[in-house]
Amino acid sequence: MIEQFENEMKIEFLSKATNEAFARITVAAFASQLDPTIEELADIKTAVSEAVTNCIIHAYENRQGIIKISAKIKENKLIIQISDNGNGIENVDVAKEPLYTTKPNLERSGMGFTIMESFMDSMEVESIVGLGTKITLTKIINKENRPSEEEFQKILTKE
Repeated sequence: MIEQFENEMKIEFLSKATNEAFARITVAAFASQLDPTIEELADIKTAVSEAVTNCIIHAYENRQGIIKISAKIKENKLIIQISDNGNGIENVDVAKEPLYTTKPNLERSGMGFTIMESFMDSMEVESIVGLGTKITLTKIINKENRPSEEEFQKILTKE
């Protein structure tokens, strides 16, 4: 049985650093239909930014390639897949360890997967050396715990 989604989008772009912001903003705009909080939106943008940056720095290193992003919505869940056809990751478990890096000379090295995991509800990494990597990020937009518009107005007017 094929899973049905309420909405989905796909984009592809060159692995240029200037496209990282494009990717982050595009996914955030797509996610906005779920009416996320500013914090949830910031989490999504941060995780996408880290994943795309990993593609640029690690997957393609000093060459250009294509980064693909697909995002799907089902109920209150956003599922984002970011993939490349780059170098791949030899050992995903080791790569996911905080502060592990193959680029120790770069600022913020070794925290990409840790950041993605902490800002999203789930993260899966599939990788084959020489063929590329696919990261699946899932964020549940938790509308149940938010105050209603009426409750929010009461909070604002309390003294």
